[in-house]
Amino acid sequence: MNVEMITREDLQNLKNEIIAELKSILSRDKATDSTWLRSAQVRKMLSISPGTLQNLRIQGHLRFTKIGGCFFYSQRDIAAMLTQNGSKR
Repeated sequence: MNVEMITREDLQNLKNEIIAELKSILSRDKATDSTWLRSAQVRKMLSISPGTLQNLRIQGHLRFTKIGGCFFYSQRDIAAMLTQNGSKR
């Protein structure tokens, strides 16, 4: 039977590797902040109804672009709206 001892240094190295990997993943997500989402994607992401999304548009809380009959929303604008609303509480 092989028994391996795990030291504090091993745990610290593992922690550093996990943190580095998370930073890498998060930086990749920030690079895609300029992507555009359709209404259905936004509703699913925010767990809101079509009427609530329409109210956000009408009240000017969420910027959008309409191309043909489709509404598109920037992920950056959605994040800004959530940050702004979170700071009001």
